[in-house]
Amino acid sequence: MAAVRISSRSGLPSLLLYLGIGIVMGQDGIFDVKFDNAELTQVIGYAALVVILAEGGLGTKWKEIKPALPAAVVLSLVGVAVSVGVTAAGAHYLVGLDWRQSLIIGAVVSSTDAAAVFSVLRKVPLPARVTGVLEAESGFNDAPVVILVVAFSTRGPVDSWYVLVGEIALELAIGAAVGIAVGWLGSFGLRHVALPASGLYPIAVMAIAVSAYAAGALAHGSGFLAVYLAAMILGNAKLPHWPATRGFADGLGWLAQIGMFVLLGLLVTPHDLYDDFWPAVIVGLVLTVVARPLEVFISLAPFRLPWQEKALMSWAGLRGAVPIILATIPMVAGVEGSTRIFNIVFVLVIVYTLIQGPTLPWLAKALKIADDPAEAADLGIESAPLERLRGHLLSVAIPGRSKMHGVEVAELRLPAGAAVTLVVRDGKSFVPAPSTVLRRGDELLVVTTDPVRDAAEERLRAVGEGGKLAGWLGTGGRGGDDLSGPHAAHEAAREAAQALKAVKKLGKSGGPKAHL
Repeated sequence: MAAVRISSRSGLPSLLLYLGIGIVMGQDGIFDVKFDNAELTQVIGYAALVVILAEGGLGTKWKEIKPALPAAVVLSLVGVAVSVGVTAAGAHYLVGLDWRQSLIIGAVVSSTDAAAVFSVLRKVPLPARVTGVLEAESGFNDAPVVILVVAFSTRGPVDSWYVLVGEIALELAIGAAVGIAVGWLGSFGLRHVALPASGLYPIAVMAIAVSAYAAGALAHGSGFLAVYLAAMILGNAKLPHWPATRGFADGLGWLAQIGMFVLLGLLVTPHDLYDDFWPAVIVGLVLTVVARPLEVFISLAPFRLPWQEKALMSWAGLRGAVPIILATIPMVAGVEGSTRIFNIVFVLVIVYTLIQGPTLPWLAKALKIADDPAEAADLGIESAPLERLRGHLLSVAIPGRSKMHGVEVAELRLPAGAAVTLVVRDGKSFVPAPSTVLRRGDELLVVTTDPVRDAAEERLRAVGEGGKLAGWLGTGGRGGDDLSGPHAAHEAAREAAQALKAVKKLGKSGGPKAHL
């Protein structure tokens, strides 16, 4: 666990630390463990990647990724083609590899790593649009890259480009359809069927996500895309016991990363890396300085994003364990020179992850696109179904930057059928009055009937984002009255009266805004 703390504080993906552990344990290391089973490594790596993609999808917020979805899709398709072509040309003309080996390397390193991106970007205060594009890209681009690597590693002539494009499009379409279907059915079932124990919900969520991969693969589609989309739907479905589920998935994701990276470290033979160090640096330089910027600027040209954001995305194309796992495909297929391909990819990933990860926060500040840390934080809401009572118990944690701070319980305007029954403050609990003022750090217990559960949660989030005047100022959340149609004028007048009342109170108290 010390490695987890070090990696999270340093800004480095945990990749480097766990790979180092595997190298120390393996050949040329202290324990001299002999391990050279590339096929087993590939199978375990795929399984770990499924878990990592599921964890990443569960933590992806739809409201952040929705505006970035078209850009991420284009970057995952057009961008991969650009990256493969430019990197392969560099490997062929600058390093001297034949075209098949060059194309394999170009395809392998064109996949950004979900684990590396998720672990670094969620600790860097970037705008939601940038984070959404990068996270979605890392979840989407594994599918076309796997197809290309398998095609280039197959014995005999490589299929024509239009055949590869057709295969990629078909597998992505099947994977997307399967992932959406499994995610929707799974979320519907978990929301309407009460499991006998709360501890079963995290297991059920992960099982549904993994089953999406299996269903997608059986349907000859992209299982990686299926598991990511299914997990994203589950993660945005407001499932019961969500914080516990999120914590379980996060821990399982860390376990998958640790096992996968250590195994990859065992597979490599350190003394074989020396001869391939400079070729790896050259290929990595072409990828990082030429291919990735071209990929980003060409793919995102129609979206009119600021050049600063494109520059940051160019530098934030983090590689991790995924390219190393994909480099085992030609080894299993028996491609000539596959060991050298693996070594080049291994060195490239380590060197450029060591450079890119820690410098990403600095670059964000230099480009002046770091997100505003004062932005209101989202509420943490956990829901537990009360099956026999046909209701729900919502546990609401008010974060430090929430605009719910200073709001009275009555001003929450929860819908009829929902009520705040308990407030926990500074370790002490009490039953609130309508005039009780909520504070940062409070935890609320809200009881709702089944029909108004979604409306109550929507209203709580709206107040957390917009304060007591949410709705009147355009913030979402209807509360007890419908803010559309004939009730809109009445509701606006009532909230305006509340605002005027608050100003009068300030005037009587002689506060700094008394003469407004």
